[in-house]
Amino acid sequence: MNWHHVLTIVGTNLKRLYKSRDYWIPLTILASLFFVFIPLILLVLLSNSPTTPVLTQIGEVIGTLPDQVQNNIRGDSPGTRTAYAFAVYLLAPVAIIVPLTISSAVGANTIVGERERGTGEFLAHSPLTEQEIYIGKLIGSLIPGYLATIVGFALYSLIVNLVVGPQIGGWFFPTTGWWILIFWVVPPFIAMALSVVLRMSARVRSAAAAQQASTLVTLPIILLSYAVSTGLVYSQAASAFVVGLVAWILAYVGLRSGMKAVKRERLLGVASEA
Repeated sequence: MNWHHVLTIVGTNLKRLYKSRDYWIPLTILASLFFVFIPLILLVLLSNSPTTPVLTQIGEVIGTLPDQVQNNIRGDSPGTRTAYAFAVYLLAPVAIIVPLTISSAVGANTIVGERERGTGEFLAHSPLTEQEIYIGKLIGSLIPGYLATIVGFALYSLIVNLVVGPQIGGWFFPTTGWWILIFWVVPPFIAMALSVVLRMSARVRSAAAAQQASTLVTLPIILLSYAVSTGLVYSQAASAFVVGLVAWILAYVGLRSGMKAVKRERLLGVASEA
């Protein structure tokens, strides 16, 4: 496999995505809302609110968390403890759902889009192998989602430390569970989703159909990732590592099988439903 060919496809896809502002601007707004604006508003309100019926009800919800989690929640006031719980535990699924959504949206159009733009014929007759095309499309779809994760994670960490940190004695975020979640668990979950999305993109006839199909087939992965990401920040590092390892294995199996979906005939629009 020629990695220069792969990187050429990756670069072409990213340049094309960058020029499609009507495509990436809404995705950027989505990431900004969930990583920056919503957490900022929520944490400011919680950490500076006096004891209210609403805060009491939220405290009751936090009281249902595992004892180990409740013992780790820091803060002297109910508002501070609630803000800490939200920042460290309850907002964790955002870190995996947002990149899944972004990468799936990009990946759904990456192969069928070649046919719609009329560039599929050029790609099919190029010296690139089907494996190189697949891996290039995979990396080109994974980068936007994971880049959003890294940038969003950095901004989210800054917000948490600036808003909640002063009330509990200094900067404390990211925690161990979040480090493992971002750098060990998020990448294979994105890869698992893309293994399905790229297969759909190669089989359907239009980008609209690819978007609809990818939404349906990735919904179970998003629900699973929500449960996993929530549990990981509660658990010990060892169990989180095991979950990540299993996710990497499943991602590898899914990507290997999904590679068979990229055929030159499908890039030409032949047997797209096969």
